[in-house]
Amino acid sequence: MAGIGIVSYGAYIPINRIKIEDIASTWGKNAEDIKRGLNVFEKTVPSPDEDVATISVTASRYALLRVDINPKDIGAIFIGSESHPYAVKPTSTIVGEAIGATPDLLAADYEFACKAGTAAIQNCLALVKSGMIKYGLAIGADTAQSAPGDALEYTASAGGAAFIIGKDKVIATINYTCSFATDTPDFWRREARKYPRHGGRFTGAPAYFRHIVGAAEMLMKKMNTKPEDYDYVVFHQPNGKFPVNVGKRLGFKMEQMEQGLLTPYIGNTYSGSSPLGLCSVLDVAKPGDRIMLVSYGSGAGSDAFDITVTDEIKKFERDKAPTIKEMIEKKRYVNYAIYAKYRNLLYWE
Repeated sequence: MAGIGIVSYGAYIPINRIKIEDIASTWGKNAEDIKRGLNVFEKTVPSPDEDVATISVTASRYALLRVDINPKDIGAIFIGSESHPYAVKPTSTIVGEAIGATPDLLAADYEFACKAGTAAIQNCLALVKSGMIKYGLAIGADTAQSAPGDALEYTASAGGAAFIIGKDKVIATINYTCSFATDTPDFWRREARKYPRHGGRFTGAPAYFRHIVGAAEMLMKKMNTKPEDYDYVVFHQPNGKFPVNVGKRLGFKMEQMEQGLLTPYIGNTYSGSSPLGLCSVLDVAKPGDRIMLVSYGSGAGSDAFDITVTDEIKKFERDKAPTIKEMIEKKRYVNYAIYAKYRNLLYWE
């Protein structure tokens, strides 16, 4: 990619949390069994006035706070999500207007389950490389849906991350990216349906693990690298166990994974999951650190990235916006009744 990569980043995690114990007790389940099985202890809950648009705007504003970039120089805004607030009306134009971008703008909403945010990064990279745009804004955000009582309810959460992609003052160069995709229907939501359905255990081996492993191995073959060549690795996190298992299967150690492993504390933010993990790594990364990022989206596919942190990170003003650690630590607990009210669970189709 010849010096193209991440110029800035920002993230947003809602302040509200609900504990696994509160969800489990509502349905008469054993919370300890669930926490042990999923390695998730609590998750974020969006307030009634928080959606993918507000999350994306806030994350984008945080990214802009950290750098001296004119929003009018952003030539493309792509937002990946499976919970856009409108079925027919883009979220990307809302974000463009809110951050002061020019109308001379490529704007689009993406949907590929939980990997739509990384697909947005890939498209921004291509546009910057082609010279069509100076900067691109790629966002992955969700307020994930889950039917009451379903297994997804213990993890489906909210949050998002925004990345400004360009070739000036790059803090992390994206050396290479590749994708691995098949028609594997492990998770889906039909038109006008409120909640998704899933294939239970089928979402594991033939879906998540096959695609993550396939994309990661493809990336390492292309880059002639091994797991020990990376300082950090971030995988999509549908729960707290899958990414650790796939990392060990590929030959990574826990110390390479733990900085980007957020799901145990905030749940699965779907399109925001692996991008938020990358933000957490960038919060502490040093020049020369090498990062592997592998997303996963049901249906199914994975995007893999080889990233190197540059000397520019020394001058990058991280403290101009909240870090992931700060947002995780700032929280307010709600009970199941408030959660049901905020997520509109009292309405049933």
